[in-house]
Amino acid sequence: MADQQRSCGVCGLCFTQKSTYLKHMRSHTRGKPHSCEVCGSSFTQKSDLFRHMQTHTGEKPHSCEVCGCSFTRKSSLFRHVKSHTGEKPHSCEVCGSSFTRKEHLLQHVRIHTGEKPHSCDVCGSSFTQKQHLFPHMRIHTGEKPHSCEVCGSSFTLKQQLLQHMRTHTGEKPHSCEVCESSFTRKEHLLQHIRTHTGEKPHSCEVCGSSFTQKQHLLQHMQTHNREKPHSCEVCGSSFTRKSNLFRHMQTHTGERPHSCEVCGSSFTQKQHLLQHMPIHTGEKPHICEICGCSFIQKANLSQHMLKHTDDIKIQT
Repeated sequence: MADQQRSCGVCGLCFTQKSTYLKHMRSHTRGKPHSCEVCGSSFTQKSDLFRHMQTHTGEKPHSCEVCGCSFTRKSSLFRHVKSHTGEKPHSCEVCGSSFTRKEHLLQHVRIHTGEKPHSCDVCGSSFTQKQHLFPHMRIHTGEKPHSCEVCGSSFTLKQQLLQHMRTHTGEKPHSCEVCESSFTRKEHLLQHIRTHTGEKPHSCEVCGSSFTQKQHLLQHMQTHNREKPHSCEVCGSSFTRKSNLFRHMQTHTGERPHSCEVCGSSFTQKQHLLQHMPIHTGEKPHICEICGCSFIQKANLSQHMLKHTDDIKIQT
Protein backbone atom coordinates (compact mmCIF):
# COMPACT_ATOMS: atom_id res chain seq x y z
CA MET A 1 0.00 0.00 0.00
CA ALA A 2 1.45 3.33 -1.10
CA ASP A 3 2.13 5.96 1.48
CA GLN A 4 -0.55 8.64 1.78
CA GLN A 5 0.49 12.01 0.39
CA ARG A 6 1.01 14.66 3.07
CA SER A 7 0.88 18.43 2.55
CA CYS A 8 2.75 21.05 4.56
CA GLY A 9 0.28 23.48 6.04
CA VAL A 10 2.94 26.23 6.13
CA CYS A 11 4.42 26.28 2.62
CA GLY A 12 2.20 23.81 0.70
CA LEU A 13 4.88 21.28 -0.26
CA CYS A 14 3.70 17.65 -0.54
CA PHE A 15 5.46 14.50 0.66
CA THR A 16 4.76 10.80 0.15
CA GLN A 17 6.92 9.54 3.01
CA LYS A 18 6.08 10.33 6.62
CA SER A 19 9.74 10.58 7.68
CA THR A 20 10.48 13.14 4.96
CA TYR A 21 7.37 15.10 5.89
CA LEU A 22 8.33 15.21 9.58
CA LYS A 23 11.89 16.26 8.72
CA HIS A 24 10.54 19.09 6.57
CA MET A 25 8.17 20.30 9.27
CA ARG A 26 11.12 20.77 11.62
CA SER A 27 12.50 23.32 9.18
CA HIS A 28 9.54 25.51 10.11
CA THR A 29 9.73 24.82 13.82
CA ARG A 30 13.56 25.18 13.71
CA GLY A 31 13.94 21.54 14.63
CA LYS A 32 11.86 21.90 17.78
CA PRO A 33 8.56 20.11 17.13
CA HIS A 34 7.57 19.67 20.79
CA SER A 35 5.91 22.83 22.11
CA CYS A 36 4.85 23.81 25.63
CA GLU A 37 1.12 24.59 25.84
CA VAL A 38 1.72 26.95 28.78
CA CYS A 39 4.42 29.34 27.52
CA GLY A 40 5.03 28.30 23.91
CA SER A 41 8.65 27.20 24.34
CA SER A 42 9.63 24.48 21.83
CA PHE A 43 12.08 21.58 22.10
CA THR A 44 13.77 19.08 19.80
CA GLN A 45 12.94 16.09 21.99
CA LYS A 46 9.83 15.12 23.89
CA SER A 47 11.91 14.34 26.98
CA ASP A 48 13.15 17.94 27.01
CA LEU A 49 9.57 19.18 26.90
CA PHE A 50 8.70 16.85 29.78
CA ARG A 51 11.50 18.28 31.94
CA HIS A 52 10.50 21.81 30.96
CA MET A 53 6.92 21.24 32.09
CA GLN A 54 8.24 20.67 35.61
CA THR A 55 9.14 24.38 35.76
CA HIS A 56 5.40 25.10 35.49
CA THR A 57 4.16 22.33 37.76
CA GLY A 58 6.90 22.82 40.36
CA GLU A 59 7.56 19.10 40.40
CA LYS A 60 11.04 18.10 41.66
CA PRO A 61 11.18 14.31 41.63
CA HIS A 62 14.92 13.91 42.34
CA SER A 63 15.75 14.30 46.04
CA CYS A 64 19.06 14.36 47.92
CA GLU A 65 19.29 11.60 50.53
CA VAL A 66 21.65 13.70 52.67
CA CYS A 67 19.88 17.04 53.09
CA GLY A 68 16.52 16.52 51.37
CA CYS A 69 16.97 19.15 48.63
CA SER A 70 14.99 18.27 45.52
CA PHE A 71 15.64 18.96 41.85
CA THR A 72 13.78 18.80 38.54
CA ARG A 73 16.66 16.99 36.81
CA LYS A 74 18.72 14.00 37.85
CA SER A 75 21.88 15.71 36.54
CA SER A 76 21.24 18.66 38.89
CA LEU A 77 20.94 16.24 41.82
CA PHE A 78 24.20 14.56 40.77
CA ARG A 79 26.06 17.89 40.81
CA HIS A 80 24.50 18.81 44.16
CA VAL A 81 25.64 15.57 45.81
CA LYS A 82 29.24 16.62 45.14
CA SER A 83 28.74 19.48 47.61
CA HIS A 84 28.42 16.81 50.32
CA THR A 85 31.19 14.51 49.10
CA GLY A 86 33.63 17.32 48.30
CA GLU A 87 34.35 15.70 44.94
CA LYS A 88 35.85 18.07 42.36
CA PRO A 89 36.66 15.96 39.29
CA HIS A 90 37.48 18.81 36.90
CA SER A 91 41.04 20.13 37.43
CA CYS A 92 42.96 23.02 35.84
CA GLU A 93 46.15 21.85 34.12
CA VAL A 94 47.83 25.22 34.71
CA CYS A 95 47.38 25.88 38.45
CA GLY A 96 45.73 22.72 39.75
CA SER A 97 42.49 24.33 40.93
CA SER A 98 39.60 21.85 40.86
CA PHE A 99 35.88 22.29 40.29
CA THR A 100 32.67 20.30 40.68
CA ARG A 101 31.38 21.27 37.22
CA LYS A 102 33.12 21.31 33.85
CA GLU A 103 31.64 24.69 32.89
CA HIS A 104 33.20 26.21 36.02
CA LEU A 105 36.60 24.86 34.93
CA LEU A 106 36.16 26.35 31.44
CA GLN A 107 35.33 29.73 32.98
CA HIS A 108 38.37 29.48 35.26
CA VAL A 109 40.77 28.63 32.41
CA ARG A 110 40.02 32.04 30.86
CA ILE A 111 41.90 33.61 33.78
CA HIS A 112 45.06 32.02 32.35
CA THR A 113 44.28 32.50 28.64
CA GLY A 114 42.90 36.03 29.00
CA GLU A 115 39.97 35.09 26.77
CA LYS A 116 36.90 37.33 27.17
CA PRO A 117 34.33 36.09 24.67
CA HIS A 118 31.36 38.11 25.91
CA SER A 119 31.50 41.70 24.61
CA CYS A 120 29.33 44.77 25.21
CA ASP A 121 27.76 46.11 21.99
CA VAL A 122 27.72 49.63 23.39
CA CYS A 123 31.27 50.29 24.68
CA GLY A 124 33.20 47.17 23.67
CA SER A 125 34.05 46.02 27.19
CA SER A 126 34.55 42.25 27.28
CA PHE A 127 34.05 39.67 30.01
CA THR A 128 35.02 36.07 30.73
CA GLN A 129 31.48 35.08 31.73
CA LYS A 130 28.12 35.94 30.22
CA GLN A 131 26.60 36.63 33.64
CA HIS A 132 29.16 39.42 34.11
CA LEU A 133 28.08 41.07 30.86
CA PHE A 134 24.43 41.33 31.93
CA PRO A 135 25.11 43.49 35.05
CA HIS A 136 27.51 45.63 32.99
CA MET A 137 24.76 46.43 30.48
CA ARG A 138 22.81 48.10 33.29
CA ILE A 139 25.49 50.82 33.35
CA HIS A 140 24.24 51.86 29.92
CA THR A 141 20.52 51.27 30.51
CA GLY A 142 20.54 52.78 34.01
CA GLU A 143 18.54 49.83 35.30
CA LYS A 144 18.81 49.26 39.06
CA PRO A 145 16.51 46.34 39.87
CA HIS A 146 17.69 45.71 43.45
CA SER A 147 16.08 48.14 45.94
CA CYS A 148 16.62 48.66 49.66
CA GLU A 149 13.41 48.19 51.67
CA VAL A 150 14.70 50.54 54.39
CA CYS A 151 15.71 53.70 52.53
CA GLY A 152 14.71 53.02 48.91
CA SER A 153 18.21 53.15 47.43
CA SER A 154 18.54 51.00 44.33
CA PHE A 155 21.51 49.09 42.89
CA THR A 156 22.52 47.36 39.66
CA LEU A 157 23.85 44.25 41.47
CA LYS A 158 22.30 42.20 44.26
CA GLN A 159 25.74 42.05 45.93
CA GLN A 160 25.79 45.85 46.10
CA LEU A 161 22.40 45.81 47.83
CA LEU A 162 23.63 43.24 50.38
CA GLN A 163 26.68 45.40 51.12
CA HIS A 164 24.47 48.48 51.44
CA MET A 165 22.12 46.74 53.90
CA ARG A 166 25.04 46.50 56.34
CA THR A 167 24.93 50.29 56.69
CA HIS A 168 21.49 49.80 58.27
CA THR A 169 22.21 46.63 60.27
CA GLY A 170 25.74 47.65 61.34
CA GLU A 171 26.98 44.17 60.42
CA LYS A 172 30.75 43.91 59.83
CA PRO A 173 31.44 40.26 59.00
CA HIS A 174 35.07 40.66 57.88
CA SER A 175 37.44 40.84 60.87
CA CYS A 176 41.20 41.43 61.13
CA GLU A 177 42.99 38.60 62.94
CA VAL A 178 45.71 40.99 64.15
CA CYS A 179 43.78 43.84 65.79
CA GLU A 180 40.18 42.57 65.53
CA SER A 181 39.01 45.58 63.49
CA SER A 182 35.95 44.61 61.46
CA PHE A 183 34.68 45.76 58.09
CA THR A 184 31.51 45.52 56.00
CA ARG A 185 33.40 44.52 52.83
CA LYS A 186 36.19 42.00 52.28
CA GLU A 187 38.20 44.37 50.05
CA HIS A 188 38.29 46.90 52.89
CA LEU A 189 39.69 44.23 55.19
CA LEU A 190 42.40 43.34 52.63
CA GLN A 191 43.38 47.02 52.38
CA HIS A 192 43.48 47.28 56.19
CA ILE A 193 45.72 44.22 56.55
CA ARG A 194 48.40 46.06 54.59
CA THR A 195 48.73 48.49 57.51
CA HIS A 196 50.06 45.52 59.50
CA THR A 197 52.14 43.88 56.75
CA GLY A 198 53.48 47.14 55.30
CA GLU A 199 52.71 45.87 51.81
CA LYS A 200 52.38 48.62 49.17
CA PRO A 201 51.74 46.86 45.85
CA HIS A 202 50.88 49.96 43.79
CA SER A 203 54.05 51.78 42.67
CA CYS A 204 54.59 55.06 40.82
CA GLU A 205 56.60 54.61 37.60
CA VAL A 206 57.84 58.21 37.80
CA CYS A 207 59.31 58.51 41.30
CA GLY A 208 59.01 55.01 42.74
CA SER A 209 56.61 55.93 45.57
CA SER A 210 54.39 52.99 46.55
CA PHE A 211 50.90 52.84 48.00
CA THR A 212 48.58 50.35 49.68
CA GLN A 213 45.63 51.26 47.43
CA LYS A 214 45.42 51.89 43.69
CA GLN A 215 43.26 54.97 44.20
CA HIS A 216 46.03 56.53 46.29
CA LEU A 217 48.48 55.92 43.44
CA LEU A 218 46.11 57.58 40.96
CA GLN A 219 45.80 60.60 43.26
CA HIS A 220 49.59 60.71 43.61
CA MET A 221 50.10 60.64 39.82
CA GLN A 222 48.28 63.96 39.57
CA THR A 223 51.18 65.58 41.44
CA HIS A 224 53.44 64.68 38.51
CA ASN A 225 51.22 65.81 35.67
CA ARG A 226 49.85 68.68 37.80
CA GLU A 227 46.37 67.71 36.74
CA LYS A 228 43.62 69.22 38.90
CA PRO A 229 40.39 67.81 37.50
CA HIS A 230 38.12 68.91 40.38
CA SER A 231 37.11 72.58 40.04
CA CYS A 232 35.08 74.85 42.33
CA GLU A 233 32.02 76.27 40.56
CA VAL A 234 32.02 79.31 42.88
CA CYS A 235 35.59 80.67 42.66
CA GLY A 236 37.28 78.47 40.05
CA SER A 237 39.89 76.95 42.38
CA SER A 238 40.94 73.47 41.24
CA PHE A 239 42.12 70.46 43.19
CA THR A 240 43.79 67.11 42.52
CA ARG A 241 41.36 65.25 44.81
CA LYS A 242 37.58 65.37 45.01
CA SER A 243 37.80 65.25 48.82
CA ASN A 244 39.89 68.44 48.79
CA LEU A 245 37.26 70.17 46.64
CA PHE A 246 34.56 69.02 49.08
CA ARG A 247 36.43 70.54 52.03
CA HIS A 248 37.06 73.73 50.04
CA MET A 249 33.34 74.12 49.28
CA GLN A 250 32.71 74.38 53.01
CA THR A 251 34.55 77.73 52.97
CA HIS A 252 31.77 79.02 50.70
CA THR A 253 28.82 77.32 52.40
CA GLY A 254 30.05 77.81 55.97
CA GLU A 255 29.15 74.20 56.69
CA ARG A 256 30.79 72.61 59.73
CA PRO A 257 29.50 69.04 59.87
CA HIS A 258 31.76 67.79 62.68
CA SER A 259 30.44 68.88 66.10
CA CYS A 260 31.79 68.43 69.63
CA GLU A 261 29.29 66.60 71.85
CA VAL A 262 30.69 68.32 74.95
CA CYS A 263 30.67 72.03 74.12
CA GLY A 264 28.98 72.17 70.71
CA SER A 265 31.95 73.60 68.82
CA SER A 266 31.83 72.61 65.15
CA PHE A 267 34.55 72.07 62.58
CA THR A 268 34.88 71.67 58.82
CA GLN A 269 37.13 68.61 59.12
CA LYS A 270 36.96 65.56 61.38
CA GLN A 271 40.68 65.78 62.19
CA HIS A 272 40.12 69.29 63.61
CA LEU A 273 37.42 67.89 65.90
CA LEU A 274 39.81 65.14 67.06
CA GLN A 275 42.45 67.78 67.82
CA HIS A 276 39.87 69.76 69.81
CA MET A 277 38.63 66.86 72.01
CA PRO A 278 41.75 66.65 74.28
CA ILE A 279 40.73 70.07 75.66
CA HIS A 280 37.86 68.29 77.40
CA THR A 281 39.58 64.99 78.19
CA GLY A 282 42.80 66.56 79.42
CA GLU A 283 44.78 64.17 77.26
CA LYS A 284 48.21 65.43 76.14
CA PRO A 285 49.48 62.83 73.69
CA HIS A 286 52.41 64.86 72.29
CA ILE A 287 55.42 64.48 74.63
CA CYS A 288 58.82 66.18 74.47
CA GLU A 289 61.59 63.59 74.44
CA ILE A 290 64.04 66.01 76.06
CA CYS A 291 62.21 67.30 79.15
CA GLY A 292 59.01 65.26 79.26
CA CYS A 293 56.57 68.16 78.86
CA SER A 294 53.35 67.10 77.17
CA PHE A 295 50.97 69.02 74.92
CA ILE A 296 47.46 68.75 73.54
CA GLN A 297 48.43 69.54 69.95
CA LYS A 298 51.48 68.62 67.91
CA ALA A 299 51.93 72.25 66.83
CA ASN A 300 52.41 73.27 70.47
CA LEU A 301 55.09 70.61 70.89
CA SER A 302 56.89 71.91 67.80
CA GLN A 303 56.93 75.43 69.23
CA HIS A 304 58.22 74.06 72.54
CA MET A 305 61.06 72.21 70.81
CA LEU A 306 62.37 75.53 69.50
CA LYS A 307 63.22 76.50 73.11
CA HIS A 308 65.50 73.48 73.39
CA THR A 309 67.11 74.37 70.08
CA ASP A 310 67.85 77.88 71.37
CA ASP A 311 69.29 76.45 74.64
CA ILE A 312 71.63 74.21 72.66
CA LYS A 313 72.83 77.15 70.60
CA ILE A 314 73.54 79.20 73.76
CA GLN A 315 75.51 76.32 75.31
CA THR A 316 77.69 75.95 72.23
